[in-house]
Amino acid sequence: MRKNLRVKEVLKKLDEHYPETGCYLNYTRDYELLFATILAAQCTDDRVNIVTNSLFKKYPTLEDFASASVAEMEEDVRPTGFYRNKAKNIISSANILLIEHNGIMPASIEYLTKLPGVGRKTANVVLAHIFDIPSVIVDTHVKRISYKLGFTKNTDPEKIEYDLMKILPKDHWIRYNTQIIAHGREICKAPIPKCVKCFLEEYCPKVNPNN
Repeated sequence: MRKNLRVKEVLKKLDEHYPETGCYLNYTRDYELLFATILAAQCTDDRVNIVTNSLFKKYPTLEDFASASVAEMEEDVRPTGFYRNKAKNIISSANILLIEHNGIMPASIEYLTKLPGVGRKTANVVLAHIFDIPSVIVDTHVKRISYKLGFTKNTDPEKIEYDLMKILPKDHWIRYNTQIIAHGREICKAPIPKCVKCFLEEYCPKVNPNN
């Protein structure tokens, strides 16, 4: 099957099986999503949501985050791992948002990626879910499953992002991420996927090499 047709069929199946998907991180303010995504590096969304449930109550404003004690913040976010860097980056980012952007979240990947601890994935999460700007978010599920589907031959997240931008229609950029996360959690699990239960099996070159 030609790649463009395979992409079209895969997206159709994803829309059928995961019609309602949204951000898996809990937040009510734009900076909360930014900080939650920073915490999500090398950590599950479920654990992050447990931590932020208390964190966002303890620090109810951006000013509270900016003036927080580094040592105390480290203890607050310790369960997410890499807590020293994450605590430092959250406090620094809060200060930069206040000082350089008047507390307003910039709707630009160039500005967002200048914030400490913010790479393209985190920036794209903010652009997609705060500003509804079409953005391709490459997390571990998207990286792994996109490779299996033959949508990319790369392993570098930024290269994968650009590969997907070329083959996915723009109206699917945001939902592709949330749908693939759902699929990765339910069926295409690592390290043992449930291929016999997978509705994408016939389109997957890993299962059907001639496809």
